Amino acid sequence: MKIALIQTRVSDRLEENLDKTARFIKQAAKKGAEVVCLQELFAHRYFAQTKDEKFFEIAETVPGNLSAYLAGCASANKVTLIGGSIYEKGGDGKYYNTSLIYDPRGKLTGKYRKMHIPHDPNYYEQYYFTPGDLGYVQVNAAKAIIAPLICYDQWYPEAARINAIQGVQIIFYPTAIGWFKELKRDEPFSAKRWEDAMRAHASLNGIFVAAANRVGREGDLGFWGGSFIADPFGEVVARASRSKEEVLVASIDLSRIRLSQEGWRFLDNRRPQSYSDLVR
Repeated sequence: MKIALIQTRVSDRLEENLDKTARFIKQAAKKGAEVVCLQELFAHRYFAQTKDEKFFEIAETVPGNLSAYLAGCASANKVTLIGGSIYEKGGDGKYYNTSLIYDPRGKLTGKYRKMHIPHDPNYYEQYYFTPGDLGYVQVNAAKAIIAPLICYDQWYPEAARINAIQGVQIIFYPTAIGWFKELKRDEPFSAKRWEDAMRAHASLNGIFVAAANRVGREGDLGFWGGSFIADPFGEVVARASRSKEEVLVASIDLSRIRLSQEGWRFLDNRRPQSYSDLVR
């Protein structure tokens, strides 16, 4: 099957961002993509660099304008669309970083709220987002079982493993990650570390992993792009530019999941009765 990742620069003009994203989804569909994934918080500049209550005003309910936009893009292009993530105002009055999945008819088939929330300089997400309360979500996308995880979830092997044992074949990671001055000075290996972490999730679970990151400078952050797709052996089969907007489309061979999982049997040989300390 063919899957696509869309990485873009993001301006402070919502309509401009939506128009561009719609064009890129159309390009992906014309190239044969059956599943398309956007980046984290695709509609807005990355506001969590600072703490400012004014940004609560851009949060939307579901259904709402952005969810209707995503449904329309999915149905117009006849693709399964992982809508990156949006800033959601929940019916409980809490705020979430939420990924919505729509089928080729524009029907909502999955809703995942980011579980792991960072809180560090330039990434003050705990000020804006409550940890997800919907659990991990798997969706049947016709040819494959897929799951969304969002950005900081990338660093947690438990999230990937739970999805894998639920039968997921492709994990998509909508992402917004990049350099700030101190990180580039003190940890110049961070972009490689980011990729290596997800390649490990692919390899150790015998599944495909696909990460869609953004590019461009927003405030103190220079997003490092590098959207990529890794196969069930952890090998990168497609990678986007570090600096340019791009529609990354790749054909993936789902039979490699069986080759990896049956050949190495990492899932079969687990000893879950020895893992109780993980949940204490």
